[in-house]
Amino acid sequence: MMAKGNWIGGILPRSFFVLGCVLSAAAGAQQFPVKPVRVVNPAAPGGNSDIFFRILSPKMGELLGQQLVIDYRPGAGGIVGADIIAKSPPDGYTTGIVAGSFMINPSLMRKLPYDTVRDFATLGLIVDVPTGVVVHPSLPVKNLRELIALAKTRPGQLNYSSSGPGAVGHLSGELLNSLARINIVHIPYKGIAPGIIDLIAGHVQISFASVPIILGHVHQGRLRLLAQAGTKRAVSLPDVPTAVEAGVPGFIVSSGFSFVGPTGIPRPIAVKLNDALARALRDPANTKSLIDGGSEPVGNTIEEHAAIVKSEIEKWHKVVKAAGIEPQ
Repeated sequence: MMAKGNWIGGILPRSFFVLGCVLSAAAGAQQFPVKPVRVVNPAAPGGNSDIFFRILSPKMGELLGQQLVIDYRPGAGGIVGADIIAKSPPDGYTTGIVAGSFMINPSLMRKLPYDTVRDFATLGLIVDVPTGVVVHPSLPVKNLRELIALAKTRPGQLNYSSSGPGAVGHLSGELLNSLARINIVHIPYKGIAPGIIDLIAGHVQISFASVPIILGHVHQGRLRLLAQAGTKRAVSLPDVPTAVEAGVPGFIVSSGFSFVGPTGIPRPIAVKLNDALARALRDPANTKSLIDGGSEPVGNTIEEHAAIVKSEIEKWHKVVKAAGIEPQ
């Protein structure tokens, strides 16, 4: 009788307690969100991530039934903001938009305050922003093959600008050096804007920059776009070949902007956030705004996004190692 009493008075109520917790969590996920959702932006106002957020947040807020509130936390190449996201409660009320540097930093930093794979929930790739290979119009090349041929006749004499050491533009040049077996020289700037200004002025000959940044200069004839390094031709630039089409297999460089949160977000809440992003990206007006600005809307699944993060980390690790860049 005692054993039976213990079973009834111990295990059975405990089972009901566990079941109650599960049902409570499910109910909470079903009601989510009941307050505004914070979106941490590890960059300063006015950048690409800010533009994407302002395009998408009204529709996402409408779909979720709550406002999305941006919280700017720039610093240390995006590490400050990413750390805030990673260490936030995994309840879905703190999310973030991270740039391509999020997947490059593990190769450049010996010790990050977080694990880029383990400590984040992938909520969907927002856009794919291809990197363009642009040159000053005076450079006697019309396509990427001619640029490579010219660089082989002038080893160490052609310069390219970037927004700084370890930036996507810097590593793009190193990747091209490695794949094409050339030696173009990196000139770092404090931001891509001054690097592009010097390219237009002819102080450097080449730059690797995101298509939205260079698109206006290309249309106005101040720069010549030789190729873009996306996986496919950009909708905004259908006549511009990819770098792979232009004869450099493996030269794929895109700055993916990701929607993330801290790891541990309940699956139903993560799915709800992912769905809101995907539906906002499919909105015709939003799609047009993003494409007109030079980016490619994505909106993939949680699992597809996680696979991309892992593959990009592995790719940039190889590039950094091949370039002989010592992690800090």
